[in-house]
Amino acid sequence: MKSADAVGESGLGGAGGLECTAPTSTATVLKQYEEHLFPQVKSLHTEPVVVTEGQGCRVRDLEGNSYLDFFGGILTISVGHANEDVNRAVIAQVQRLSHISTLYPTLPMGELAERLARIAPGALQKCFFTASGSEADEAAVMMAQSYTGNTEIIALRHGYSGRTLLAQGLTGNAGWRASAHLAVGVRHAPSPYCYRCPLKLTYPKCGVACAKDLEELIATTTNGRVAGLLAEPIQGVGGFVTPPPEYFAIAAEIVRKHGGVFIADEVQTGFGRTGRMWGIEHYGVEPDMMTMAKGIANGLPLGALIATAPIADSLQKSTLSTFGGNPVSCAAANAVLEVVQRDKLADNAKRQGGLLREGLEHLQRKHPLHLGDVRGMGLMQAIEFVVDADNGERTPDPDFTLALLDAARQRGLLMGRGGTYGNVIRIAPPLTVSAAEVKEALALIDESLASVQGAG
Repeated sequence: MKSADAVGESGLGGAGGLECTAPTSTATVLKQYEEHLFPQVKSLHTEPVVVTEGQGCRVRDLEGNSYLDFFGGILTISVGHANEDVNRAVIAQVQRLSHISTLYPTLPMGELAERLARIAPGALQKCFFTASGSEADEAAVMMAQSYTGNTEIIALRHGYSGRTLLAQGLTGNAGWRASAHLAVGVRHAPSPYCYRCPLKLTYPKCGVACAKDLEELIATTTNGRVAGLLAEPIQGVGGFVTPPPEYFAIAAEIVRKHGGVFIADEVQTGFGRTGRMWGIEHYGVEPDMMTMAKGIANGLPLGALIATAPIADSLQKSTLSTFGGNPVSCAAANAVLEVVQRDKLADNAKRQGGLLREGLEHLQRKHPLHLGDVRGMGLMQAIEFVVDADNGERTPDPDFTLALLDAARQRGLLMGRGGTYGNVIRIAPPLTVSAAEVKEALALIDESLASVQGAG
């Protein structure tokens, strides 16, 4: 136990015990991280940025430097930093009730469930709220097993489902799997990763063979019956891998034929990010369940599972999530949905995403040596960097990717990194981004590319 003097030095022992001395430098914060956080909590950059405040699409660090934020807390800041509508809803809810647990009905959770049912595709009707996307995905697997009576679940290679034990088992990326013994009954199908087709085929001549392979996967690696397929409409951590338009219709049909359900993981793609309210809407398929988190509450912790009534009603056991459906998070989510619909932010994502994509493809033509692939939908765009884009070998280049990320940060632009091989830049600004901000970001990427290539 800390001594009274130690507590006082931290700033927590002042009058009323409410005062706290803020760190005065980045070095102080980094020392705190080094001494008191797990080392796996890493920074994106070689020189970490300690972000202290944000407004709209911009953030400021501890030294007062300003950045254009084109990653938004891993696609979480959907309606902009410090959005006034969301802030008002959060403050009002905190002043009324901050927590009571799902053992008691609350007004914000009831309202949010009704809103989600109203905008969800197909017959999705009933919600279960969690505190994270990982929990939402785990709940979806539980409900798929409950409803179908089957146990085996299919996920995709290069996919990401979260940090809990089952979620790691669903994840198709060794860099995010902490244990060799993770989850029984998970089968990983080939990813619809056209740039790196695991079947060595070329779209569209391939006939979307990766989707049709599910038939053989079920026949050879399961007992012939499955609980379902859980897949992201666009693979987020995997590097914004974007399936061809036919993929999900074929995959869902095969899985349903063998007794399973289709679960769309909209944790990153939901709430207008791809230019439509839900990523799966681009594929013309109605899921049996859908998971969501991240952009749902503009940064507050909240996840959700929405299912058809028969699936939701199938579980005969009790279940809850202590912090799931927290009134403050739900109030934020209700405000987010109001802003997204009122301001037509899905349309803005489509419009500004088109401008962003056009600019990235121009940069690919201008810098052909390293820019291997440009892909994505709406405001969810990616560049995959390779050593040898000009000769078609497609060797991943994670070093160039990190150097570009750092060069952009030095020029005032924050982006994300991903991909199974660490060679993908992920670009995902808030849905409120303007055309001027997109053009500014493209210019900074161009400058950064020239700088890194010149240094090389």
